[in-house]
Amino acid sequence: MTQHNGRLSWGMIGGGEGSQIGPAHRLGAGLDGLFDFTAGALDHRPAEGRDYGQRLGLSSDRAYGNWQEMLEGERNRSDRVDLVTVATPNATHFEITKAFLQAGFHVLCEKPMTMTVEQGEDIVKTARDAGSICAVNYGYSGYSLVRHMRAMVARGDLGNIRLVKAEFSHGHHADAADADNPRVRWRYDPAQAGVSAQFADCGIHALHMASFVIGQEATRLSADTVSCIASRELEDDAMVNLRFDGGAVGRLWTSSVAIGRQHGLTLQVFGEKGGLRWSQEQPNQLFWMPLGGRLEVIERGEANLSPEADRTTRVTIGHAEGMPLAFANIYKDLAEAISALKAGRDMDPAANLFPRAEDGLRSMAAVFAVAESGRADGAWVDARPPMFR
Repeated sequence: MTQHNGRLSWGMIGGGEGSQIGPAHRLGAGLDGLFDFTAGALDHRPAEGRDYGQRLGLSSDRAYGNWQEMLEGERNRSDRVDLVTVATPNATHFEITKAFLQAGFHVLCEKPMTMTVEQGEDIVKTARDAGSICAVNYGYSGYSLVRHMRAMVARGDLGNIRLVKAEFSHGHHADAADADNPRVRWRYDPAQAGVSAQFADCGIHALHMASFVIGQEATRLSADTVSCIASRELEDDAMVNLRFDGGAVGRLWTSSVAIGRQHGLTLQVFGEKGGLRWSQEQPNQLFWMPLGGRLEVIERGEANLSPEADRTTRVTIGHAEGMPLAFANIYKDLAEAISALKAGRDMDPAANLFPRAEDGLRSMAAVFAVAESGRADGAWVDARPPMFR
């Protein structure tokens, strides 16, 4: 299954020409020389997908017209792809991911992994039954200092975690005149987006990052959801209160009408012995305040950080770190996981941090819980998927 040069073989579904996310995946997968891009079904238009794939260097027999053709073409090859990335529209993730998992492929699926909790449980079970890795691209968890935050919490630097505050708010859908813009409108249409708009799009990133860093899962939540632009059926702003299984309290705000906010993913963690603050727009700095001490700035790339941070530092200190590098860390984790499976060895624990199907399932359960609580004026509801209760 590996290429003759020792690299793993990688294929992609979706992410075609003009795609927002496709280039970030191709940069991330190729950065370390661990994967060769060898197969793809890149566009829902077969001719355009084949053409674009060949322009990116795919051979004509592995630039496929659709995902079904790619599945059949790769299934029985001796050099078939080791990892398949699914970067198609949300509603197609379940069908494609399940089909490739059942055929024994490892899969990295864009979020949301599925459109329903039942589908999410199906994917978790399918991956377990097949013995295949199913990862979900919560790519922001690949940032070096996010991993250092997790390491600081895990080694007890903050003591017991009391409170985590997560935000993912932007203002890019704040113009009511965009109500009929097809690139915006579908996000707030239940027929196309499901039960949630802003929380399902951005809030689940903030929730995943909070859980990832503090090492706790949400058990209950109470949500206030609102459509600030009245023509929208689904929410464009949500405030969610959370309780975690390790005793932490969570506060999560997500919005698409916060004019002046650009990306807006931030995380603050407060424990008995100190607090941490990080922002995706300034990812090179982590602010650490020990109890009774002075505010410290931890710089990505400096000496004596955690193994998790050292492993995921790409460029020298003081230079900007970007989102494709965070994606590259997810791919680097997956390369290590797949290689360890092939070799029958334990994987590097500092690499065992990629988001999994279980995380995608928990996210979908939270989406439905937020929608349920929002309809019930903030009633507290169970945030866990049924199989984890």
